[in-house]
Amino acid sequence: AEHQHSRYNPLRDDWVLVSAHRVKRPWQGQLEKPPPEDVPRWDPNNPLCPGATRANGEVNPQYEGTFVFPNDFPALQPDAPEPDDSDHPLFQTAPARGVCKVMCFHPWSDLTLPLMSLPEIRAVIDAWAELATELGASYPWVQIFENKGAMMGCSNPHPHCQVWASSFLPNEARLEDRTQRQHLSQHGVPMLLEYAEQEARRKERLVVENADWLVVVPYWATWPYQTLLLPRRHVCRLQDLSDSERDNLASIMQRLLIKYDNLFEVSFPYSMGWHGAPTGPYLEEDCRHWQLHAHYYPPLLRSATVRKFMVGYEMLAQAQRDLTPEQAAERLRSLPEVHYK
Repeated sequence: AEHQHSRYNPLRDDWVLVSAHRVKRPWQGQLEKPPPEDVPRWDPNNPLCPGATRANGEVNPQYEGTFVFPNDFPALQPDAPEPDDSDHPLFQTAPARGVCKVMCFHPWSDLTLPLMSLPEIRAVIDAWAELATELGASYPWVQIFENKGAMMGCSNPHPHCQVWASSFLPNEARLEDRTQRQHLSQHGVPMLLEYAEQEARRKERLVVENADWLVVVPYWATWPYQTLLLPRRHVCRLQDLSDSERDNLASIMQRLLIKYDNLFEVSFPYSMGWHGAPTGPYLEEDCRHWQLHAHYYPPLLRSATVRKFMVGYEMLAQAQRDLTPEQAAERLRSLPEVHYK
């Protein structure tokens, strides 16, 4: 808690430098603008709102729950041509095909996940699982992710996420596949199942828990208030969750996100995403080494206006953090679970 040391991240097979004494240094760097508090509930010019016209001329239905549609500016398309063959091993290319979808959580633009009801959050989870099943029938990787807040590059305040299905395993998926496979081979138990059991027992990095789930600031966290959402049962994919596990997932997500908002009394920015066993051709393979989990990466460090930057040493050497994961977890754990609004 007082002196610098390095911690190993077995999921990524890398290290993070923890420099706890630096948290006391004064801040004279950039101050961010807090997110706007006056987002209109419905705006005819917002392309994610019910009844609005999107950039491609499509008119959204008057949806009342979740709404899924193809991304109008997709990073992946299903019919992309094959790239040219490489003439040198230092200049390699590979095919990349897929589909990109956008999913609105709710018809109201001023309602983020922590302010939604449990049935509304459960509907989001069910839609996630449905998309994971549908796209995972043919694509090896289905990445569900949410960028929340302008600070995380989100260009629209309407509550939504994206789902990208790809014909290949992305870098993080390939890395986690290798490390989890190696752990099961060496220790006979899925890595994150064992890790969840250890954190549930130790409790020093535990933020919130219920019968089916727990949220921790991982021992190897790089972002100040980074968290890891883990099931207690061995489950490989989001679509494998039982009815009660989905209910309890809605509850624990709401509790975590309320704590996030309460930390600095602001709509808390983050990037989050689900990782689970690959799909498509991998559905027929042994994926017992995988354990479903969700990563939350929030950038805020000291207040609603001071963020953590991953630059300099982090980009050129390795990740570094000031606040220890135990201090971050204790602060989040102590926050009320009633939203400040």
